[in-house]
Order: sequence, then C-alpha cells, then structure tokens
Amino acid sequence: MTQTPTGLIDVHHHAIPPAYAKALGDRVAIPGVDYPTWSAEASLDVMDRHSIAAAVLSITAPGVTFAEGDEARRLARQVNEFFAQTVAAHPDRFGAFAILPLPDVAAAKDELAYAVDELGLDGVGLLTSYGNRYLGDPEFEPLLAEIAERGLPVHVHPGTPPAKDLATFDLPPSLYEFTFETTRTVVSLLFNGVLGRLPHLKLIVSHAGGTLPFLAQRLTYGPTIGKYLTDRAPADVIGQLRGIYYDIAMSATSYALPALTELAAPDKILFGSDYPFMPASHTTENVEGFHRYPGWDDQQRTAIGRTNALALFPRLAGV
Repeated sequence: MTQTPTGLIDVHHHAIPPAYAKALGDRVAIPGVDYPTWSAEASLDVMDRHSIAAAVLSITAPGVTFAEGDEARRLARQVNEFFAQTVAAHPDRFGAFAILPLPDVAAAKDELAYAVDELGLDGVGLLTSYGNRYLGDPEFEPLLAEIAERGLPVHVHPGTPPAKDLATFDLPPSLYEFTFETTRTVVSLLFNGVLGRLPHLKLIVSHAGGTLPFLAQRLTYGPTIGKYLTDRAPADVIGQLRGIYYDIAMSATSYALPALTELAAPDKILFGSDYPFMPASHTTENVEGFHRYPGWDDQQRTAIGRTNALALFPRLAGV
C-alpha cells in the first residue's frame, strides 16, 4: 500500500536514534518491556503499508532522565540533531518533537530555543513526571508558558511511576500504569491551575487520555469531597479537559473510543500508532479500529486522521 496525499498523520511514533541507544546501553528503559529495534526505513515501510503520510517522531520513556547534568544536555542535543537530520532527509514524511534535558528547567529552555529556532523541530516531547514532580508542579510552569507562547504542540508521554511503593504485580508499567500516569499529570495541571493560566497550551496526551474520559465527571467533585479544594478546583473541569488534544495510540477500540468521544470533540482527537514499541501488527489493528469506529462521520474521520494534526504542525502542512 503506497502513501497517498490523503494519508494519516501519526503523532505518536517513536524513534531510537543510534546515539540514544548507545547511551541507554544495558539499562532497563521501561521495566518488563521488550526494547525494539528501529530505523527510519522500517518506519517508512510500516507507514507506507498503512497509508500513513507522515509521522512525528519522539523519544519514549525514560527520555534522557537516566543521564545527569552535562551528559543529559549532550544527549538531548544529539537526539534533536538526529531528528533534524531525519526530517531533512524526509521532510514530507517525518516531523519531530524535541526532547529536553529535564528536570533542569534552565537547560530545557536553552535546548528548546536551539531545537526550535535553529533546528526547526515541530514541537516538544515531555514525560508525565520528572523525579517526583508531575507537570503541574510550579517548577515546570515557566517552561510550559514559553512553549505556549511559542504556539508549539507539546506531546506528553507517560513513564514509569516515580512512587516506588506502587504495586505493579510483576507486570510492565506500560500495560496499565502508563494510563494512570497520564491521568496524574493532567490532574496536577488542573488542580494547580496551570491549564487555566495557560489556555493556549497545545497539550497532546497519549493513549486517549489514559483514564481521563472515565474520570472526567468524578474530577468535578473535588470541593464536594474536600472543602479545602474549593479555591483550587477549576471552575470548569470538563471545559479544560476538552481543551486538551488526545491521541488514540493503543486506543482505537470499541472500549476506549466511545468514552473519549463523549469527552473530546472531534477536532481534539489525533491518530497515533505507538510504533515501534507496539509492533507493525498493532499499527494494522489501530488503523483498522480507527476506520471501523462508527461514532464519526467522514468529515470527522478526516479531521482526526489528518487535518487536526496538520493544523498543529504547519511545516508538515506546507509540504
């Protein structure tokens, strides 16, 4: 199947640059997860076979958090320069989310400027937490404010929970904890007022928002449960949740999509594959689930599969 001008735009598509794989070495990236191999050519083959016109590349957990100080800054720079080279070689097929050396906010701001202003990358990729702090922590708000001011999309990918006492039942955290991590970081952004103060932040969350569609109404009950939350709870929890973008990686199913489409308008939903951490066979499953879901009309399906993403990524739209 060849790529066509009306192909999908995949906003949740990972890359593993050689320098990153070398730096990661024998470390366990995500406990219990089989670490895949990757190449641009393999991605392009999977994309062509599934009518995916373009993919926006990102680094999954643990990002560069396994490195510290100068090493983390160097590795982030190497990854971003690799992304820029890959995009330059295939400008109509790839975009890229810059990786930042967090939790060092000052270094992250420097790398953001370089990655966007010098390399021309398309947005920013963040994890749900750094150390023991989720994205709603006040430390991260200046960075998020700069991202919002620049009008950049920011893709948030879950990682292993920072709390060491969470029961995992000897199962990979990506099997179910990742969905809770997405929920935790968005709740921190909600109840710390960040989403209210940064209404123009183009936040993209993974995997249909984790458990957010299921919990959306429950999250409005904060002041009912505890009066101390009266001044912290957003006046319009549902409205702020509806302002977020949601990718449907691992989620184009008859279980997840009805809940998501009750919460998110069709102009806030984006296609994602999670390749190569989910194999090509899953890309087939997710593409088929996307096309088969009866809750969208043709215009909405085109928006979710393609035009919503092109509105977020003007460089890709231009090519």
